[in-house]
Amino acid sequence: MPRAPLRVLVVSSFLPSRTSGGRVRLRALIRGLARSNTVSLLSFRAPSEHEDDLDTGAEYDVRTVPNERIGISGRSKRVLQLRSLLSTKTFERLTFDGEAFQAAIDRAVAEDSFDVVHVEGIQVAHFTFPRHIPVVLDEQNVEYDVLRRAASVTRSLPRKLFTRLNAEKLRLEEQRAWRGVDACAVPSPRDEAIVRAAVPHALTAVVPNGVDLEFFAPAGRPIRPRTILFFGQIGYYPNTDALEFFLQEIWPAVKRAVPASKLVVVGPSAPPQIQRWAGDDVEITGAVPDVRPYLEEAAVVIVPLRIGGGTRLKILEAMAMRKAIVSTTLGAEGLAVTDGEDILLGDTADAFAAQVRRLLDDDTLGAKLGAAGRRLVEERYGWATSVRSLEALYRSAIAARLGVPDPGDGEPSSDETAASATATPLWRARNA
Repeated sequence: MPRAPLRVLVVSSFLPSRTSGGRVRLRALIRGLARSNTVSLLSFRAPSEHEDDLDTGAEYDVRTVPNERIGISGRSKRVLQLRSLLSTKTFERLTFDGEAFQAAIDRAVAEDSFDVVHVEGIQVAHFTFPRHIPVVLDEQNVEYDVLRRAASVTRSLPRKLFTRLNAEKLRLEEQRAWRGVDACAVPSPRDEAIVRAAVPHALTAVVPNGVDLEFFAPAGRPIRPRTILFFGQIGYYPNTDALEFFLQEIWPAVKRAVPASKLVVVGPSAPPQIQRWAGDDVEITGAVPDVRPYLEEAAVVIVPLRIGGGTRLKILEAMAMRKAIVSTTLGAEGLAVTDGEDILLGDTADAFAAQVRRLLDDDTLGAKLGAAGRRLVEERYGWATSVRSLEALYRSAIAARLGVPDPGDGEPSSDETAASATATPLWRARNA
């Protein structure tokens, strides 16, 4: 028998969209869930976001609460960072806090009978949720792990000290959240291992990032020879660091070997230290309405990340477009890629530059890698698989809360087995 649809309340610090990393994951998961369930989204909304701009359609209900602290910069950001230094709370906790949002949660659960609350990220996990409804936390990254990696590579002593302190406070907040929810979804086995090491009885499931295989598909636009592409949210610190690493330590060697090469940087919020590189050989586009034409025209897509967690949507999107990719090992972390088969890896500046030069000089190798990458995402990284894993985790959390086996609809699927077989439910562990 088919299962009854679930009523799901998604609580998030950000709104979904087709661009910008975590927003892409949120959009894909919510839309996938809404095909067979009833979904409502409650989210903070930044001052720059308007109700008319929401990328939702009619698939699910959306409620927003304005938050003036999102995206602050300059003196306002420094003041909030100072407040966090003098507090036990992290900078993220102070950014995403407020009685208005708690009141919106309370209204939502009073007006509707939800089967499960989906909490999107640690930024909103500190709010109070009704005790009678199972809560599932979706961790797009283990955030304190990302901050620890950021502290390890930054050269600024004040930034390093602040990031280390914030990472330790965030570790306490994040692990408290893992103990307090009924289940936790993570994007990679590495992230799952971190959660389970801190909370051995956690109910967890790997819900991998995916890609829209119909949207990200080559349209036949010709490649611009010797064009290298980096795309993403450029102002996001791991991306800024990756670009600085490439421009300062890798790009000169590439230019010496291939003088006609050109770097195209696509994405919003490039900070001054990136903007200063703009010129004949480095094009910085800013935000674009559609990244696909830039992907099609690129001979090489680069992912020189040294900081990060989870898995990289940019790699999956580039693979879906049949692109040849050069990444650091960390940049491709959590993905089932094979160096030399569907991607090229390089961790030092010299090794990364050598891999880029190989592709600029060998169109056949680029085509081979691109075809293998497309096959990989078709086999393993469609969003439908991730949605099934997430829904299976919801149902396992609900069944665990009721204290009965999840009856399923016959034999359990492999996704359901993976989601339900790894742990004792957290609410039992708390009350044992």
